[in-house]
Parts: sequence; structure tokens; C-alpha cells
Amino acid sequence: MYLRRFYDEGLAHASYLVGCQETGEACVIDPGRDIEPYLWQAKREGLRIVAALETHIHADFVSGAREMAARVGATLCVSDEGPPEWKSDYVKDYPHQRLKDGDELRFGHVRMVVLHTPGHTPEHVSYLLYDGKASPHVPMALFSGDFVFVGDVGRPDLLERVAGARGSSEALARQMFHSLRRFAALPDHVQVLPAHGAGSACGKALGAVPSSTVGYEKLVNWALQHHDEDAFVQALLAGQPEAPTYFARMKQVNKVGPRLLAQLSDPEPVELTHARVRAWRASGLVLDVRPADAFAKRHLAGSLNIPWNKSFVTWAGWLVPVDTPIHLLAGEATVPEVLRALRSIGIDDVVDWAPPTALEQLAEEEISSYAHVSPEEVRPWIDGDVWLLDVRNDDEWALGHLPHARHVPLAKLSASISDVPRDRPVCVYCRTGGRSAIAASILRAHGIADVRNMLGGYEAWRRHGFPIEP
Repeated sequence: MYLRRFYDEGLAHASYLVGCQETGEACVIDPGRDIEPYLWQAKREGLRIVAALETHIHADFVSGAREMAARVGATLCVSDEGPPEWKSDYVKDYPHQRLKDGDELRFGHVRMVVLHTPGHTPEHVSYLLYDGKASPHVPMALFSGDFVFVGDVGRPDLLERVAGARGSSEALARQMFHSLRRFAALPDHVQVLPAHGAGSACGKALGAVPSSTVGYEKLVNWALQHHDEDAFVQALLAGQPEAPTYFARMKQVNKVGPRLLAQLSDPEPVELTHARVRAWRASGLVLDVRPADAFAKRHLAGSLNIPWNKSFVTWAGWLVPVDTPIHLLAGEATVPEVLRALRSIGIDDVVDWAPPTALEQLAEEEISSYAHVSPEEVRPWIDGDVWLLDVRNDDEWALGHLPHARHVPLAKLSASISDVPRDRPVCVYCRTGGRSAIAASILRAHGIADVRNMLGGYEAWRRHGFPIEP
């Protein structure tokens, strides 16, 4: 048997290629939209991908299952559990199999048994893996999707928060409690291979370790320490992070089927002239992916800065509108990577791009900037005219913040921009300076003239021993 894990750090998404080396048959579990890594690895190992297995309708990335069916004729294996409104619609256009609890799939000597494991979503299934040649009656691993993670379990509140399914959070939390009883009954040696790692918003305390075992999770996973259903439900629903706004759209995209990549046009390189700048501003969003330091010194007025790093996809999902043409400022070598990342969450309308060096040729009236300041510089301002803005999350704010600061989480800043004064300097901060730099670009794009970003953020302020309000 062959088993290979693939991990997308930007999405904190794990997927798996599993195959029988004797027959050459293989499947991919929870594939991402870019299927080239799976195809390349399968070819290298002499395998044919004959099926794409989904654990549930994903909310945080565009599934690559339809891409697999269209490109290589893979059979789509999807859940037939749960209510009718949460079944994949698009599979009817391709060879497919709708799965119920207890169904089996075979790929040569590889056997998968379907387990209905609702809790994160009502239709969620997991796949119990058997190596038919080495141990035909002893399970080897559980592909747990968003059911059980390392150290955590899938959040049950997404359908209510992002899809408007009223009252579903508690109902799914109770289903999760009973699904976990079934999980705990599996042999302790069974490996747990989840669909996400640390950084994913599909849970609240995911571990960074790529895999675990049933036995280990029974010992250390907080969710498996609860034996009272009501107490478990209360604990599971408490403290779940804010759900990214794009999750609602992803649910629908993956239900009806995403556009195929072959249907998308690649962005054209363009010369950044004065006329082009006016056209960009009139027709869409200018997205600059340079590091914050470079953007702060000199950038195209009105542009949004989301630096190209491992948090890029998260903040693009929160802040980039899906129905607006995107004009990209990025180096030529970076463009394909940024394009792949945006497409992984369904932001498909990137129409053109220009290199950041083109900014040097533009007139000064087209250019903007903002200042970086240190905590020492900010200290005298807390009782002055500077408007302090904290863009951290609610839980961070509750643990302490700068005196007299106002709180607007970064994800809600654009919607709250009318609350920000325009007749005073605005100094923005977050935990360490990354989110506040993005916020500074939003403030400048909305015409706030005097914007300052506090380097090092709240952590640097705290290390200096400066005053904090609870």
C-alpha cells in the first residue's frame, strides 16, 4: 500500500493519496483545487487516480474533486448522509458514488469503510483504512476529515454562523458527542489522519503535529475527556473563533461545484501608466502583496496590502471581495503562487498584474505612504490627540489593551470605517504588527490621511512595561 500526505500551509489543509501498488489503483481524500501535486506524485509512483473522496462539503477551500473528475475521470465519492440540502449537487454530471454509513470502497488491496461522523457538519463521513494484504481485518488509519483533529474536534457552529442554519450549532454539538463515542471505540493503535492542522479556523485548538492515534487522542484531546453531554456541548460551543466571511461562499461553491481551472483566464502583464492606474481604480481592487515595510514607504494610493506569507490566504478570504476584478502588484516569480492561493479560496477574477518596480515611474500624486512607529513613540500619545486603534480579535482584546484604545477587529474594519476619525492621527496596532500593517493599508485606502503602524504591536508594548487596561 502507498500513502502520502500533502499539506497546504496557507490553508492548513491536509489531503492524502492512497493506493495499491500491486494494481496501480489510487484515490485522493479531500483534494485541494490544484490537483497537479497529486497527479505528479501518482505518475511517479506508477499509480492511477481512480477516485476522489470527500469527507464533507468544505467551507474553507475550493475542493479539487470536480477537477479530478473532469481531468482524469475519477469517480466522485461523496456523503449521502444528512439532510438533502447538504448533499453535493454537481456530482450528477460525473461518475459518482453516494456513500452511506458502513459502505465499503476498494482500490486493489486498499479497503475503506465509511463511517458517518456528524458533528462538524451533518453529512460528514470518515474513512477507516484497511491494508487488505498486510492486515485485512485490522484497521490501520482513520481519515477523519474535520471530525477529529490532533488535540481538537471540528467546530459545530459554522452552518449557523455562515450558512444561516438556525439552531444547528447545539444540534451538531450533540451529534459530535455521540460521534466521539464511536471514535473512542476504535482500536487504540488506529492512526488519525485529519484534514487540517494548526491555524485552521475549522476548530479552536488544533495541534501542529500532522497525525495522532485514537489511543493518544483518548488520553489528551480535551473533547474526549467529557462524559457528560450537556457539559461537552457547552465546552465545545464556547470560545470558537470568528468564522471567516468567505466560508459561506465556499460552502455554496463546493455544493454546486466550482469552476474548472481550464475555464479561467490567466492574468495579463501590463505596463503601469497613469491611464492604467485610473482604469485600475475605476474597475476593481488593486492588491499589493509586497512586505509591509516596502508598502509603507511607497505604494499606489487606494491599494490593499496583504503581504505574501503564510497568512495571505486567510486575510485574502476575509478582505478581498469575490465579485470584484483584481489588479495585482507582484513580482513575476510570485504571480503564479499568488494566483494559486487566491484560486484555492475561489477568488478567480485576477485580470492583470504589474511588477512593483513600476511604482517608481508614477507621479507622486498617484503614490501614498504611512509611518511605522515604535512603542516608545506611541507612549506619550495615549493621553493626546492620537486615535489608538486595536485590530486584534475579541479574545485578545479582552485580555488587555492599550489605555484609551478603540477596538475594531481587522476583519470588520472596512465595514466600520465611518467610525474612524479623519481629523486626527490614527495609530493602529495588533499583537505583533502584521495585522495592523494590513489595517494601515485599509485606512489609507479609505482616505485617512495620517496613519501610523506600531511596530511589534501589543507584545512589544507589554515587554516595555507600558500601561495596560484590562
